[in-house]
Amino acid sequence: QSHLVESGGNLVQSGGSLRLSCAGSEFTLGLYSISWFRQAPGKEREGVSCISAKSGSTGYADSVEGRFTISRDNAKNAVYLEMNSLKPEDTAVYYCAATTAPYCPGYAAGLYHFWGQGTQVTVSS
Repeated sequence: QSHLVESGGNLVQSGGSLRLSCAGSEFTLGLYSISWFRQAPGKEREGVSCISAKSGSTGYADSVEGRFTISRDNAKNAVYLEMNSLKPEDTAVYYCAATTAPYCPGYAAGLYHFWGQGTQVTVSS
């Protein structure tokens, strides 16, 4: 049973926008730092963005800086990834993952204790 549930993936045209959600299922997201990862076919999984549990500080991969925004709503037990100016190279399965680290520890997969099942984002050219 997954503690994290992603939603919001869809097919969108280049230049479009999507908002992904990561919800906690019997799981208090506010206690964890949360990262979004993505994996495109034939490529390694890469970290996209992180938001810390302690201060809400955020970080972004260079490839999405200025286009994606991560946020959290602890009252709704959710973390969001707002994606704007989408490009075909953003096409991937997007996963959220949780770590007990109070601040974002980087994107090594082994640092994360819980993972969602993923949601597909497809950007057409």
